[in-house]
Amino acid sequence: MKAVIIGGFVDYQVQMSRYLNRGNDSLVYAYTKDTSLPPENARIADGLKVRLLSRPGAIYNPIVLAKFLKSSYRMLREIKEYGPDVVHLQIGSSMLGFYIPFLRRYPIITTFHDLCPHDGEAKFWEKYMHVYIRHASKYLLVHGERLREAMIRDFGQPASKVKSIPIGPHNIDAFRIYARDEIKEDGKAVLFFGRILDYKGLEYLIRAEPYITREVPDAKIIIAGSGDFKKYEGLMVNRGSFEVINHYISYEEGAELLQRASVVALPYVEASQSGVVSTAYGFKKPVVATDVGSIPEVVDDGVTGFIVPPRDPVALAKAIVRLLKDESLRRSMGENGYRKLSAELSWDGVIEKTLEIYRSACDGLKSEN
Repeated sequence: MKAVIIGGFVDYQVQMSRYLNRGNDSLVYAYTKDTSLPPENARIADGLKVRLLSRPGAIYNPIVLAKFLKSSYRMLREIKEYGPDVVHLQIGSSMLGFYIPFLRRYPIITTFHDLCPHDGEAKFWEKYMHVYIRHASKYLLVHGERLREAMIRDFGQPASKVKSIPIGPHNIDAFRIYARDEIKEDGKAVLFFGRILDYKGLEYLIRAEPYITREVPDAKIIIAGSGDFKKYEGLMVNRGSFEVINHYISYEEGAELLQRASVVALPYVEASQSGVVSTAYGFKKPVVATDVGSIPEVVDDGVTGFIVPPRDPVALAKAIVRLLKDESLRRSMGENGYRKLSAELSWDGVIEKTLEIYRSACDGLKSEN
């Protein structure tokens, strides 16, 4: 089975290819801001067919457009020479729709990591491109049954075309390279980890702080990630209860933060799924997450963490306080999360389901011919 995987999720695609290549073959094209892999991913990608393409950005610029067209031509020519059985698109950017007319000879499978662009990220033409991509794809993959139902209900897709597959734990191996025995959990640290964007509901975690520190006075809320943090600064009641690291977090720095954390918080107001959950599980950390998208399908309420309503700082605070006050519960939930990651959320399980869909797509093509 030969697959081409195209998208803008470098970590995810490299890890997927690593596990897919056990008895199979894959060729990965990933769009990045710069065309060199971080050393952690380079180690994982060693021996794999990975091609990094510069993210085009403003393609209305003639020079940028020319470079984009040149690299696209090379990619399409190489794909034709490679002769894949399937083409697997990883949709973050709708730009991938431009390649579909040149790839229609192959079964196209598309993973929608989000059913539609997040609030504040959408461009006017993207919803139309999403329609085109959905129509052209043999199968549509989403990360959860809730998302599958929404794809069928809200976007009019046939049930037989939409498949649910867990999101692969794509960052774990890279982070754990840097885990150090001397770094210990401090017992009172709540970690918000990842890009700072409106849909992640950071304001509700900040608003939860007074309720948290009233019960646990020495609690520390760590906010770590790149993005515009200025609009959140005025929401802080007790600035000393926060540790803000407002830049891109490297794997080394992330590993330290995850080891220090007692609880990982995902106060999202809108989301499809999140790789932060599996990353937390990889470090045996319980999570407190909101009831949005398919996140509750990977967070077992009361077992691997707690699920709370979105936009409810009091409920968020109560769940966090319960974990901060009960070390035994934190440990138990962290172990449960680690076992869940190793079993139903493992790459082996994800790839097994993915290959079943690849084979079905190929069999369908043969029957049509």
